[in-house]
Amino acid sequence: MFNLFRKPPANPNVKQDDAQTFRVRVRTLRHGEIIEFRFTKGAHIGIDDDGNYMFRKPVVSPEHFDRGELVVQFNNRYQVTGTSGDGVEFVPVKEWKD
Repeated sequence: MFNLFRKPPANPNVKQDDAQTFRVRVRTLRHGEIIEFRFTKGAHIGIDDDGNYMFRKPVVSPEHFDRGELVVQFNNRYQVTGTSGDGVEFVPVKEWKD
């Protein structure tokens, strides 16, 4: 009815390891290399011009040097609100084989 205390659904592309740490995996469109990024609230997440929290990272694959960029957007409670990429596609967490 009121959904005041309901937690929003987790983003299928971002895994939160603990209260401070997130991980994403992307696949380059050109050669299909998978690259993992680990980032934290304090060191890697910044604020954009509109005051929204975000993690933006250039991507260079180690083997073929494919290039791209990934962006993860957050609300003011560090809950993921969106993911986007240029030259890469996100690998959903359910497909990860740790």
